[in-house]
Amino acid sequence: MQKTVLVAGSHGSIGLALTKRLLQNDYRVITASRSDLPSDDRVSAHLCVDMTQSDNVQKIRDWLSPYSSDLKGIIQCAGILHDDNHSPEKHLGQVSAEWLEKSMSVNVLPHLYLAQAVSPLINSHSELTWVSLSAKVASIEDNQLGGWYSYRMSKAALNMFIKTLSIEWGRRSKRCTVIAMHPGTTPSALSEPFTKNWPQDKLYSPSMTASRILAQFEHVNAEDSGRLYHHDGTVIPW
Repeated sequence: MQKTVLVAGSHGSIGLALTKRLLQNDYRVITASRSDLPSDDRVSAHLCVDMTQSDNVQKIRDWLSPYSSDLKGIIQCAGILHDDNHSPEKHLGQVSAEWLEKSMSVNVLPHLYLAQAVSPLINSHSELTWVSLSAKVASIEDNQLGGWYSYRMSKAALNMFIKTLSIEWGRRSKRCTVIAMHPGTTPSALSEPFTKNWPQDKLYSPSMTASRILAQFEHVNAEDSGRLYHHDGTVIPW
C-alpha cells in the first residue's frame, strides 16, 4: 500500500519543495493550504482551508478520514515571521499585543487545530510521524542574543505543544512519533527581508531544506518523539 503524507501549508516555499520531493520518493501526497488549487497536479487531494480557525477542525477531520488507514505522516509548515507592517522586534519597546497575538495565531493554532482534527483517527495500531516546522531561536536555553520577542515566544509555545502532544499520542500508540524541526534559513516570503546579507553557506535552497526534512521524517521513530531537531539531525535543547 502506498504511504500517504499530508503537507500542510503546502503553498509556502518549503511546502512546495516538500510536496515535490515526497512525490519524487513515491509517496501519495495530500495537501492543505489557503489556496484553492493544489501546488502540483500529481497531488492526490487538496483541501483549501484556514487552519487558524477552530470552526474548521471538523472539516479537516472529515477530509482526512478516508486516508486514515495509510496516513504515514503529517508535515505542518505553517508559520509567520513578519508582515507588511511588522518586523521581528529588536527591543522590548517594539513589542505589541497585536503582533504577539498574530504570531501566536499563525505559529501555533494551525498546528493545534490540525492535531485536533487528526487525533480521533489515531488508535493503538497507528504508525504516524508528525513534524512541525519550528525554529532554533525558540530554544530558551540557546537564546544568547535576545530580540525577536513575538517570534521566539510563539515558536516556544509551539515547542511546548509538540512536547505535550508527543506524550498524549505516545500513550495512545507506541508507534507514533511527534517532533519539531528547525529547517534552517531558506529563501522564502517568510525570510526574504532578512536574507539579503545572510552568509551564503548558511542559506539553504528550498530543495535542500525539503531533502533534510524528509531525511529526518524517514529516520525518526517513537524513541525520538518529543524533541526539537536541527536540520542536521542533532537535538536542540528546548
